[in-house]
Amino acid sequence: MDRLTLPGTLDALEAIGQFVLRAAGDAGLDRKATYRLRLAVDELATNIIVHGYADAGRQGPIDLWSELDDTDLRVYLEDSALPFDPREARAPVGLDRPLEERNIGGLGVFLALRGVDELRYEKAGVGNRNIIIMHRPQPSAE
Repeated sequence: MDRLTLPGTLDALEAIGQFVLRAAGDAGLDRKATYRLRLAVDELATNIIVHGYADAGRQGPIDLWSELDDTDLRVYLEDSALPFDPREARAPVGLDRPLEERNIGGLGVFLALRGVDELRYEKAGVGNRNIIIMHRPQPSAE
């Protein structure tokens, strides 16, 4: 699939979402898997934009591309923001408490990690690369 390079701003989220929807469609993902993938990519991109760039006083792009094979769809997010491995994020505290008693934040990455089949992180030059993997539906053997 094509590579998409966008500025690391919140205005890029719509185009990122459309890219993910096309990739999920090409992979034959069902609605639930597509939703979970879009949520994960949106949460990771939002964290890159807000925390990796804006909060750090930085600017930079987000590169997005996908790869498809017989078993998996892989969506790549690459940035030059502050280093952050989302797999090391702590689970939000107090999920068993009523909503009004919970701390704000941390739930997005938690949900993103739980909703995809696999999330890989690697350093990419001076930045970060997140690889979100969704297993493709397989034809039933009869």
